[in-house]
Amino acid sequence: MSKKLFVGNLSFEVTDFDLEDLFKQHGEVISAKVILDRDTNRSRGFGFVEMSSDSSAQSSIDALNGTEVKGRAINVSIAKERTEDRGGFRNSGGGGGGFKKKRY
Repeated sequence: MSKKLFVGNLSFEVTDFDLEDLFKQHGEVISAKVILDRDTNRSRGFGFVEMSSDSSAQSSIDALNGTEVKGRAINVSIAKERTEDRGGFRNSGGGGGGFKKKRY
């Protein structure tokens, strides 16, 4: 069964290929993706790597968590499932825009 890993504190220069090369030393990599900002197309400083097995995922965490990659100590952990409600202020109404009092 494959296991998805979260990789944080990535240097903005790290690419999908860099992630794959780094993790394939510890097992078969199914996918490696650096998350990009929608507007600027720049790295957001984190990514996800999917490993082929639980044991290769754990091996990657043990070996790579805290190691320096392109000048930054990366964080590697099991990725948490994404939930529908991610918090924030979506659909909360608000916004003001009502009437302003006039000063005479």
